[in-house]
Amino acid sequence: MMERIDTEVAIIGGGIIGASAALFLRRRGVPVTLLEAGLCGAKASGVNYGGVRRQGRPVAQMPLTRRAHELWGQLPALIGTDGEYVRSGHLKLARTEVDMAALESYRQATRGHGMHLRMLSRADLDRHYGWLGDEVIGGSFCPDDGHANPRLVSPAFARAALAAGAVLRESSPVTSALHDGRRFILRAGTALEVTSSFLLNCAGAWAGHFAAAFGEAVPETSIHPLMMVTEPLPLFMDVSLGMQGGGIYARQVARGNCVIGGGRGVSSDPDFARPGREAVQALLANAAALLRPLRGAHVIRFWSGVEGSMPDHNPVLGPSITTPGLFHAFGLSGAGFQVGPAIGEVLSQLVVDGHTNIPIDAFRIDRYAAPAHEAAGSGHTFREQTLEAS
Repeated sequence: MMERIDTEVAIIGGGIIGASAALFLRRRGVPVTLLEAGLCGAKASGVNYGGVRRQGRPVAQMPLTRRAHELWGQLPALIGTDGEYVRSGHLKLARTEVDMAALESYRQATRGHGMHLRMLSRADLDRHYGWLGDEVIGGSFCPDDGHANPRLVSPAFARAALAAGAVLRESSPVTSALHDGRRFILRAGTALEVTSSFLLNCAGAWAGHFAAAFGEAVPETSIHPLMMVTEPLPLFMDVSLGMQGGGIYARQVARGNCVIGGGRGVSSDPDFARPGREAVQALLANAAALLRPLRGAHVIRFWSGVEGSMPDHNPVLGPSITTPGLFHAFGLSGAGFQVGPAIGEVLSQLVVDGHTNIPIDAFRIDRYAAPAHEAAGSGHTFREQTLEAS
């Protein structure tokens, strides 16, 4: 027998974005039902590297990531756990003078956004991080960036939303989503039907499918970050680090394990990814070259995941152009963990207030479909049809 739920806001996707949106909406008293295909926080939001960094993000994301930084500082009050979050500092390393110039240009471009970046020479690295290999010549340091445990943080957002009164339905993959001219209608097979005034598309790597169903096809692709974790080692690394131009990123947790990422996994199924032999060998070699204490250490696990990615590495965030009451939030391109809570808050503001003070125009879905925007026009009147009429 089909379960039927009527609500104000329906959310597709129980990752950190969808779950935080549900939490912030419930804190404002809005009825919410969230549908997750698997378990909340178990996909990209739960298997990522765990970096909580602002450094390296596009300039357009600075206001969003700054608000996220504030929310991470409130984590225990927000979700009931610190999620092993530490502001260790984030060190972005350079291999060449060209890399150093790029880091300096980025420092200049992001002045005023609260990151307080400091440029470090090779002598500075030797003085503070003597365990680094010889391949790097300097770097840029952001003192208040850090890292957390995604396996703790992401599900905790869903539990906090549930405790605040959200309706959560896990193991409920949405098989159809439409708007009948008055309400959204979501179905999860023959088991569940949800009707709502608003719909939030937070389905991660699968969100492009739902956007296309509403006439807003975008070039979202899937990426499969490769990661590994070592046995516990004596503590030596007190920062989270990355590399200008990519290639490797690493952090060490309080138990001594080193979490290291770089390269890509492989996938033969849209829902899953696994480590590949060649990429694993390259990651091992890169880690041993960069981090001297890892030479001879045992790796106890490799893994990968499925994340949505956009060509410009910026998310799709904001209102639909074709369908009043629909909001998109996806395509974080492998960097959604830190900024996820702020996106959830922004979505709640768009629903309740009709606007947000954080600039999000750069993330409009119609940047990939300008003709659709011109046809639809810029005016939206859906506010009068939703909360005020419920």
